[in-house]
This record gives sequence, structure tokens and C-alpha cells, in this order.
Amino acid sequence: MGDQTRRRFVEWFLGTSAGALAASVLYPTVRFLDPPRLAERSVQQVEVGPVNDPDLLAKGFKIVRFGNEPVIVVRAGEGDFRAFTATCTHLDCIVEYRPDRGMIWCNCHNGAYDLTGRNVAGPPPRPLTPFVVHTVAQAGGTPVLVVARA
Repeated sequence: MGDQTRRRFVEWFLGTSAGALAASVLYPTVRFLDPPRLAERSVQQVEVGPVNDPDLLAKGFKIVRFGNEPVIVVRAGEGDFRAFTATCTHLDCIVEYRPDRGMIWCNCHNGAYDLTGRNVAGPPPRPLTPFVVHTVAQAGGTPVLVVARA
């Protein structure tokens, strides 16, 4: 192999390596900047689970998917269930229920909502969007909670 042939091979190898490196950096960056469009599913109602769900009994709340958005279902009292959008109106953090305080709380910036969804403390500018919770009797079984748009 002559010097000219080796030189061309090394130039080709370095050129393709640099091109592969650039492609491996640019492709994920472009995909991140332009994410795929997800069509929102048209959901009318979602089944949460049985009224005696362990999550609802132990933690006092459960987060369920309502199409593309999370919804928090809170057990406010015996037989009293309430549901709201589970994203904080400040910066879209996921909220949780604090039974010791009796409120819905966002741990990102210490935002707080009462059990009607009204913002009562912290930076949230708007109340949470409410949902309707129905109890549906199952044939021969435990009643099931169903969440629907208000």
C-alpha cells in the first residue's frame, strides 16, 4: 500500500468518524427540540377502582390517567370522594394530598389547594380543574369509583 492510498484511507476514516459523531449528537438534539405530536384521546370517564382501594384507604388519594392528563382522586371523608387535575397551576408539577393538613399540596414550590380545588397558599395562580366522581355499583361486588369531566 502506498503512502497516497494510506493517506486517503485515514482521511476517509477520520471524515466518516467526524460525520458519525456529528450525526449522533445532532439527531437526538433535533428529536428533543421537536417531539412527536400526540393526539389527545377523547376520554369521557375513567374507572378509578373499588371504593375500598388500598391506595385510597392508606394514602387518602390516588392519581389516575384521564386521557393525556393526570387526575388526583381524594378521599375527603367516609364516602366523600373528590377529583381534580393533578397538575399544579403554577408550573405543572404533580400534586398530592396531605391528609394531616387536609389539603392538596404541590411539593415543587409549596403551593396548596383546599378540598374544593381553590388555591389557598403559595404561588399557584388558579384553582385546580374539578372532575365529577360517581360511585357505580357492580353486580355482586364492591362499588367502583368513576371519574368524569365536570
